[in-house]
Amino acid sequence: MPNEGSYEASLRRSEEVHADLLVNPEKYTMLTGDRPTGRLHLGHYFGTLVDRVRLQDMGIKTNIVIADYQVITDRDTTKNIQDNVYNMVVDYLSCGIDPKKTMIFTHSAVPEENQLMLPFLSLITEAEMERNPTVKAEQEASGHELTGLLLTYPVHQACDILFCKGNIVPVGRDQLPHIEATNKIARKFNKRYGKVFPEVTGLLTSTPLLPGLDGRKMSKSYGNAISLSMTAEETAKLIKKAKTDSERNITFDPENRPEVSALLTTAGICSGRDPKELADEIGMGGGGQLKKVVTEAVNGRFAEIRERREELIKDMDYIKDVIHDGNQQAREVATQTLAEVREAMGMVY
Repeated sequence: MPNEGSYEASLRRSEEVHADLLVNPEKYTMLTGDRPTGRLHLGHYFGTLVDRVRLQDMGIKTNIVIADYQVITDRDTTKNIQDNVYNMVVDYLSCGIDPKKTMIFTHSAVPEENQLMLPFLSLITEAEMERNPTVKAEQEASGHELTGLLLTYPVHQACDILFCKGNIVPVGRDQLPHIEATNKIARKFNKRYGKVFPEVTGLLTSTPLLPGLDGRKMSKSYGNAISLSMTAEETAKLIKKAKTDSERNITFDPENRPEVSALLTTAGICSGRDPKELADEIGMGGGGQLKKVVTEAVNGRFAEIRERREELIKDMDYIKDVIHDGNQQAREVATQTLAEVREAMGMVY
């Protein structure tokens, strides 16, 4: 976690860029992405996908990496990875990502991008990588030994951002250290060999955190997440199983009633309403009425997305074409950047 001073500076810079995006969208290239470890859920939708579509539709050059190599930073298998990748693209398109405007590509299909790892690794120390909060958190969560891949995770992310000359990355506060590491690499390269890479700004998101159905962080591993691929019936069934508490009167109190408040938050975000107002309306209706309100809010919000998803899933050849075209486009971009890197380093023979 960055200290308070660096966070305040990052926040000011983020606000400046947010304002400039509205005036000069053509100046910006955005990179963001996901690890294909399972299905995308409502947390992903409200936390990142909505913002990606907004930036895309503003005319900003947008790029999304499906970071398949990063799956093995903390896992011993790539089982189901192909299915996860295909379904991730289906989710993207059903939520409004347009492959004609946004380059969607897989990490493993762009060797020219990954080749940037070699010069980049010479620009960052082992201690700097080990201090990265994500590296520490992922290692602790997985219980694995610190592998070389996990240790170099911040450098992989720098390759993702810089190969396409990305200069904005939507992030939460906890991801700012990745932006700092990327900028350190870019500055060192530019100073040592010549200007190739831009300064990167982390666009701090103000989206409220959507908790899981049990009040904890929404996560596939906790079984508390509503996936975008779920049907209305599956969603209703999952919400019906959610725990509440023994008190009949419904109130919004995240500290003392986390499960009830998590359900109210979900209904509020999906319906665009204040969860406290929803609680007041439900009142003595109890857990049954609460779950009905949540189910209607979620299913109403995602009805059109699910309808588009059902159509897209029937045409997997199209989905594969989207990935193939995005990979080809990414390779062209990466080849150009790699050529500039070699030229700057005097490695053209």
